[in-house]
Amino acid sequence: MPGGKRGLVAPQNTFLENIVRRSSESSFLLGNAQIVDWPVVYSNDGFCKLSGYHRADVMQKSSTCSFMYGELTDKKTIEKVRQTFDNYESNCFEVLLYKKNRTPVWFYMQIAPIRNEHEKVVLFLCTFKDITLFKQPIEDDSTKGWTKFARLTRALTNSRSVLQQLTPMNKTETVHKHSRLAEVLQLGSDILPQYKQEAPKTPPHIILHYCAFKTTWDWVILILTFYTAIMVPYNVSFKTKQNNIAWLVLDSVVDVIFLVDIVLNFHTTFVGPGGEVISDPKLIRMNYLKTWFVIDLLSCLPYDIINAFENVDEGISSLFSSLKVVRLLRLGRVARKLDHYLEYGAAVLVLLVCVFGLVAHWLACIWYSIGDYEVIDEVTNTIQIDSWLYQLALSIGTPYRYNTSAGIWEGGPSKDSLYVSSLYFTMTSLTTIGFGNIAPTTDVEKMFSVAMMMVGLPDSHEQGLQILLSTSVPSTPE
Repeated sequence: MPGGKRGLVAPQNTFLENIVRRSSESSFLLGNAQIVDWPVVYSNDGFCKLSGYHRADVMQKSSTCSFMYGELTDKKTIEKVRQTFDNYESNCFEVLLYKKNRTPVWFYMQIAPIRNEHEKVVLFLCTFKDITLFKQPIEDDSTKGWTKFARLTRALTNSRSVLQQLTPMNKTETVHKHSRLAEVLQLGSDILPQYKQEAPKTPPHIILHYCAFKTTWDWVILILTFYTAIMVPYNVSFKTKQNNIAWLVLDSVVDVIFLVDIVLNFHTTFVGPGGEVISDPKLIRMNYLKTWFVIDLLSCLPYDIINAFENVDEGISSLFSSLKVVRLLRLGRVARKLDHYLEYGAAVLVLLVCVFGLVAHWLACIWYSIGDYEVIDEVTNTIQIDSWLYQLALSIGTPYRYNTSAGIWEGGPSKDSLYVSSLYFTMTSLTTIGFGNIAPTTDVEKMFSVAMMMVGLPDSHEQGLQILLSTSVPSTPE
């Protein structure tokens, strides 16, 4: 499966993958060259079996393997290993180390610095090979009193199979057919992979989801999403686009852009469950169809086109106006991007302010819709004097009046004034208890106000708790 990027920040580094693939027959450690004492950041299974340590025991220990030193480890070799790490050099040593059970073993240790694309050493690769069979046998309790020849004979006899694997069959194979293990242990520039970012190979029609074009396009979609989240509730509540061709054209252009985005999503890579980039066209299509396609499609349907035709039934037109709220599903696009910004404090603060303002805007549109629905009784064609819209009209000097010739009610505050007043009421209700100059009077208005205050209640409780804690802390005696 094609891959080249982990997460959504930068192309994936395939160094470790290449090392594991090429060093499957050897034992190795990876150490961080940027931190003091070069802690181990990875150890393969071969090293764990060779040393007897679990991977968790090895992690964050020094890459010099000082935790495996013992009383027989040569002090000069220890110093040379230390100097190799200090000078960021490549070197090899024959060193006596101790397993977890304190069994001494001779290792052929090779150290190689790994450089990134800026030629800066960022990692150390340390490979190990058990060469005890080729060294002078180490005397232990079970072989005390034996001659050196006897101890060597026993070691070779017990490890004959291993010795056969290490010994080439003939000189021809030795010269012309190097083993895979030998190639790895050479650590040449043509064998050792570089520690650098590698862009994944994708088909020509597939777009990388972190490329400059896609990033710019995502910001355009994000801005249009917020435009939709602000304008759709406003237009539905205040009915501003029933006969406004300019708004209809603008909204149609936005719909076309979101339709283009759907097409692009069918050709854009995504991050798989393992952190790799998926660039297979079939997998991309299946993933998008299973996740966001239905929501994106519902949010892009041209609900405003119905308003472009004349002699349309008012009920059907109202239905399609209400269906515009489905476009708020586009906010799902914002939810997909939140994990990019949650690690930045300033971004979280700005996000919280935007969310609060957006919620207040939505509630303001609902608040006006309730007043607009109740201010005129359509059954009796009379004005409801207890509606907040009627009270606001009287207080600002723009009362409602009845047009006898047309048989309709006219006048009242302008739509701009109504929106500002609605937003002012919702803001004061969410942050405080309101100031009373705009107040709910009907049952529906009171119920909505109670619900709105409950939304702002957790924030008020948090502020009150902070004040209580600050005033209840006892003063320290002098």
